[in-house]
Amino acid sequence: MQKKWWKESVVYQIYPRSFMDSNGDGIGDLPGIISKLDYLKTLGIDVIWLSPVYESPNDDNGYDISDYRSILKDFGTMADWELFLKEAHLRGIKLIMDLVVNHSSDEHAWFVESRSSKDNPKRDYYIWRPGKDGKEPNNWVSVFSGSAWKYDETTDEYFLHLFSSKQPDLNWESDKLKREIYDMMTWWLDKGIDGFRMDVVNFISKDTAYPDAPGEGGGYHWGGEYFMNGPRIHEFLHEMNREVLSKYDCMTVGEMPGVTPEEAVKYTSPESQEVDMVFQFEHMDLDSGNGKWDVRPWTLAALRENANKWQTSLQGKGWNSLYMNNHDQPRMVSRFGDDGRYRVESAKMLATYLHMQQGTPYIYQGEEIGMTNVQFPSIADYQDIEILNYYKEQIERGANEADLLKAIHIKGRDNARTPIQWDDTLHGGFTTGTPWLQVNPNYKDINAAQALADPQSIFHYYRQLIQLRKQHEVIVYGDFEMLAWEHGEIMAYKRTLGGQSLLAIMNFYGGTPEWTLPEPFVKGQAKLLIGNYPTEGETIASERIVLKPYEARVYLLA
Repeated sequence: MQKKWWKESVVYQIYPRSFMDSNGDGIGDLPGIISKLDYLKTLGIDVIWLSPVYESPNDDNGYDISDYRSILKDFGTMADWELFLKEAHLRGIKLIMDLVVNHSSDEHAWFVESRSSKDNPKRDYYIWRPGKDGKEPNNWVSVFSGSAWKYDETTDEYFLHLFSSKQPDLNWESDKLKREIYDMMTWWLDKGIDGFRMDVVNFISKDTAYPDAPGEGGGYHWGGEYFMNGPRIHEFLHEMNREVLSKYDCMTVGEMPGVTPEEAVKYTSPESQEVDMVFQFEHMDLDSGNGKWDVRPWTLAALRENANKWQTSLQGKGWNSLYMNNHDQPRMVSRFGDDGRYRVESAKMLATYLHMQQGTPYIYQGEEIGMTNVQFPSIADYQDIEILNYYKEQIERGANEADLLKAIHIKGRDNARTPIQWDDTLHGGFTTGTPWLQVNPNYKDINAAQALADPQSIFHYYRQLIQLRKQHEVIVYGDFEMLAWEHGEIMAYKRTLGGQSLLAIMNFYGGTPEWTLPEPFVKGQAKLLIGNYPTEGETIASERIVLKPYEARVYLLA
């Protein structure tokens, strides 16, 4: 196992619009982030992943970039960004930026030129096709619903947009385009950043025949098999690594919907020289039936199976990223824990479950204080394009408004985007103005000031977890073995490295289940490393243990 700094790090994701507003305009900004760097230093994180702060019309909250080398004025200036980088580095915190190169904004200068005429030098920077039988070139559906093609009357052709129609897909078949992207990446790395999180990067290679997607009847259908992990994806990522990434001591994580463990090994193995780790989404679909909005109960058996599959498949071959929420996902304590009676206990339990696995843990802003999903009463309270498109489409089909809001309350992306709850003052201390998205009404009870003041808070528990990674190599590099396969309430696994063994036990429910500990941990008088309840003793007294609701324990046997 090769030792790398990014394997030993804990990453904290900042969604800048919702983090901290410094000037009262209701939008989080770079000076606001700078003002909270000491808070992050106290937490103990090693790396910040900063969601996009580039120039953008904000059709998709910054993931539609119109200038890759400029800062959106809502967030500040390039001087603000440079000060942020300097101040983060002074505190020993690295920075990775979002790399969004599957698509740009339709307001990017490249696209303005590309659409101007068929013989423009930048025409092939994007994917243009003539219509077919008076309709779109194929029947692919956009991630944000509707056709993935938009007609442009200037040249009487369609352009591909797998996301919003204001996010045309870039054409990675163009060598000129790739050179522009590599130059841009080099420019940011030369400014001192420490790597990239790559947005839907496994979408960049398409089947250039653009065949219809299979599906019953007419309408639009998911064509993922023609652009997810596409025909030239490994070639493109290897080239990106060779031309840019290999020249810097940086970290990379590729967001890759639909990736399998086998594919992830190809992407992340040191021999491949592509990316360091991937974000996969299988565990994010455990509560989805027929699509994201068809909410089904997740099961512990499925979560256990998924965790084991990814841990063992990549062990010794690649590297995992560990997360349970981000800017696109609901709050994990609401989704996988109990955000009511056992909010604190279940938030700590879930953190234990993640941070004791092999891989690089990612903390999403507010997770460390146990922020929860929000239940806005009206669609007018929501801002996210995915939510608004879904609602409009379903209402037009005659769906029930209450049912739609129920699904949005559970799975909507705005759950993660409500502003950070810093204290119990108006708007949770996020802004002195009107926030761009309402603050969760529970900010008076759940906020960072309260968490910092309480030594038993979720925040201080995260501090302990982060410190333990720095003290015990078994947490970072140890082999993984799933235990308690048949248990209906408990997840348990073992990590081993050299002569050390670590045992993580988590009760995922509100009952008081029993479990028999593995014999070596009983006989060896293993030491309790961390637990989310006050404990009487430091060693195991007997082989049978009874866990409290949402209890987590981690034992170390040296």
